[in-house]
Amino acid sequence: NAQNVNETSDFGLLVSYLEGNFNTLEQSKTDTNYYHIVLHMKSIWNERSDGIWMYVEQAVGWKQEKPYRQRIYRLTESDDNTFISEVYTFENPLKYAGAWKDINLLADLSPEKLAKREGCTVYIKKTENETFEGGTKGKECQSDLSGAKYASSKVSIKPDMFISWDRGFDDKDEQVWGAETGGYIFKKE
Repeated sequence: NAQNVNETSDFGLLVSYLEGNFNTLEQSKTDTNYYHIVLHMKSIWNERSDGIWMYVEQAVGWKQEKPYRQRIYRLTESDDNTFISEVYTFENPLKYAGAWKDINLLADLSPEKLAKREGCTVYIKKTENETFEGGTKGKECQSDLSGAKYASSKVSIKPDMFISWDRGFDDKDEQVWGAETGGYIFKKE
């Protein structure tokens, strides 16, 4: 069963780094360009053998009951030292808010009900002892937020933090949304 991932393998390490509760409180206090965001990542559907599935919820610190982003990630290991995180959306996401602390809320959700965000897959590689780096490829991840044409995601994953830099670009490749100077630094709680 792929779920019983060997903790000492790179894949097992990556999953253990990602799972948990994170926030950007520290960064938001030192740099007012960054909001206080909370991020929760929780393994789900552990009986499945087609990868590690994670429920992911993101909310503004003072409005945690109404997350602004909810996704399912499917993590798989490809053979060339690369790990793949596919991104899925689902209908009526607020119905599932808080599922990171009560997995039963996801009872009626299944992979068949998910919509894959084509082109938004994140490719991750281990770069040094305790760090993984990754990102989306090219301009394939479509976005229509704030006049964008495509989005890009970059991540850096360490044992105690998850750094995420999501940006949107218009058809002239000019940035139209997202942090401008660097990623959000989510510290693990």
